[in-house]
Amino acid sequence: MNRVTSTNPAPPPDPRTLRPRLPSPLQEIEDAPFARRGVRLLLKRDDLIHPELPGNKWRKLAPNLRAAAAAGERALLTFGGAYSNHLRATAAAGRLLGFATVGVVRGDELADAPLNWSLARCAADGMRLHFIDRARYRRRADPDVLAELHDRFGAFRLIPEGGSNALAAQGCTELGRELRGAADTVAVACGTGGTLAGLAAGLGPGQHALGFPVLKGGRPHFLQEAVEELQRAAFGGPRGDWRLEDRFHCGGYARRTPELDAFADAFEDRHGLPLERIYVAKLLYGLTTLAEEGAFAPGSTVVAVITGTP
Repeated sequence: MNRVTSTNPAPPPDPRTLRPRLPSPLQEIEDAPFARRGVRLLLKRDDLIHPELPGNKWRKLAPNLRAAAAAGERALLTFGGAYSNHLRATAAAGRLLGFATVGVVRGDELADAPLNWSLARCAADGMRLHFIDRARYRRRADPDVLAELHDRFGAFRLIPEGGSNALAAQGCTELGRELRGAADTVAVACGTGGTLAGLAAGLGPGQHALGFPVLKGGRPHFLQEAVEELQRAAFGGPRGDWRLEDRFHCGGYARRTPELDAFADAFEDRHGLPLERIYVAKLLYGLTTLAEEGAFAPGSTVVAVITGTP
């Protein structure tokens, strides 16, 4: 089932009309767990890039949007869950730039239910929502599934779940370049791995990228393999010094624990910075735990990439 809320607009899309704030600012945070260890903590405020396409969503979508416009394509189709930041960003990009958008949503049981706030935002931005069952969603890259989607929706530029493909990884190299010389360790929360793949490639010698998966993988090292594959596709092989720290997913995507909530509430009280709970809170929770464990050398600088807002 799908809900149609838009038609193809007349003017050709032009990604140059978006005006992101780049480079995004760095904000120093005085936080006791880091200060006690002699470690400096900076926040890379990628959430301030654009009010509707914040952080890594802008960096990953922008090269795909430019490629679609250059090819004369007028529609975008992508995938996501019921609360997908990526779906919301794609819908907003379609509204702002004049692309028609289709969001293929995991879970056909959602088709007849009232839209949650996230999917309602997508629909308000003109996205056509198409719900498929979870088994078929797992096969979303299969030729027969894609052929069915083309039959239903016509021609479109396919953007994978989370926006992570070779173009996205290439787009995220600029994040690393903006941080050259600014830190010893640069950390980012990971969903599909595209941001980490590009970030690591863009950093300079002696810098280390650290990824915090927010999903509980169904098999060991699935995200490790995804990042490696993205780097092969984008750059021809491995790039940069990076690793994954998978202790802080808190049970899986959009899952939370009392410990995570307590940490996020206390951090917000200390610094007046609202923490997005799916990605950012887990990132900072993990970094703080590592700092308390002595994982970062005294005198070193750690940058946390803030990829979104609540």
